[in-house]
Amino acid sequence: MSQRNKLKKFADILRFPNVYENFDPLSPFLQNGAVKEIEMKGKWNAEHFKKDANICLELACGRGEYSVALAEAYPDTHFIGLDIKGARIWQGATRAIEQKLDNAAFVRARIENIAAFFEKDEVKEMWITFPDPFLRDSKENRRLTSHNFLNRYLSFLHTDNQIHLKTDSPELYEFTLESISTFDKATLIEEYDDIYSLPSLPNPDLKFKTYYERMHLEKGKTIKYIRFQLDVS
Repeated sequence: MSQRNKLKKFADILRFPNVYENFDPLSPFLQNGAVKEIEMKGKWNAEHFKKDANICLELACGRGEYSVALAEAYPDTHFIGLDIKGARIWQGATRAIEQKLDNAAFVRARIENIAAFFEKDEVKEMWITFPDPFLRDSKENRRLTSHNFLNRYLSFLHTDNQIHLKTDSPELYEFTLESISTFDKATLIEEYDDIYSLPSLPNPDLKFKTYYERMHLEKGKTIKYIRFQLDVS
């Protein structure tokens, strides 16, 4: 992508009504269009979506394909995709605007700061779709299913929650199973190391494929899926 094209996309998302950005990792405030320093924690349904509904987050959403596909499939649920890459978020936000998906929004921020943007019991479900597996042992704490992040999720997940991981990485798959088994507030619901070898998909929402998933499948990689829950009581 040319620098000019990237700069144009950054300028676009500054004015998109469905994109919120955090420019200061030490601040809980977001910027949305001309509105600066807006605090959305606990206010997503009231302030952005303008009605009550369950909220589902997609972490490391990339181009936002999953958030957009889910928003189209479930118009009565609110979907928010989070990523730090603005040029990628631009694609999902643009599609959501073009398809008039008022139940899809995006946050450009570091996922490490996620607890600053959501209130207790505010989020019902999460999808973690093909995140960076951070394969070096020294970076295990940056994996989105590490205890480091599971503790963050506890602060905003609803008591009746579900977390989905979809990955091509055998290392992240095994790490996540170990992380769940050693985290006293986590319960494994189901896990599959090759979803497309099964007679049917264990979850109909697994049929949605991201750019990266298609790329992994073309290389002959298997796609793995884990569903688990956190005890936030």
